[in-house]
Amino acid sequence: MGKGEQTRNLILDEAVSLAMKVGLEGLTIGALASRLDLSKSGLFAHFGSKQDLQLLTLRHAETLFQAAVLVPALAEPAGLLRLRALLANWLAWLERDLPGGCVMLAASGEYDDRPGAVRDLLVSGQRELRGVLVKAIRQAIDAGQLDASTDPWQLAFETFGAVLAAHHDRRLLGDARAAARAKAAFDRLIATSEARDPSPEAS
Repeated sequence: MGKGEQTRNLILDEAVSLAMKVGLEGLTIGALASRLDLSKSGLFAHFGSKQDLQLLTLRHAETLFQAAVLVPALAEPAGLLRLRALLANWLAWLERDLPGGCVMLAASGEYDDRPGAVRDLLVSGQRELRGVLVKAIRQAIDAGQLDASTDPWQLAFETFGAVLAAHHDRRLLGDARAAARAKAAFDRLIATSEARDPSPEAS
């Protein structure tokens, strides 16, 4: 990685941190310049516009999410072990002691009804994430750990709902039990979907 790329990544780390605090819409070149004690003209060399900054910040946040949540989970054996790792890593990501919580989930509320490049990138990332979850569920079905009648998209929907509830209750209501409640909800979902004679790996 070259020095220029390292510098940009450090700037984007700060941009993600700022977006957690003020939202993606509140993220501007001026606000980031003040945070970094840099000139606006200097940042324009990296980001030509507010939207460019928002898009690059969102992509950087997604990269950080993938490294913290998806990559270690996908290193687990396919099936319930991988599925449980996905949820555990995801909840750990939400539980980080940072203001604002998950940039992607917060931005989804900001941009769900606002057409444009930022919304398009959010939709693409969330669909990709949903696809990873569905694939993990299907692998658990194929392994005989979940019942063959399990609807992967429905189970993914309900799992995502538990994560959204955890994010809402943790960030807005300050409920320290939110992650534990989400895990309990997920465990209940899995229990109702488990095959009657699961393979040893499912335990």
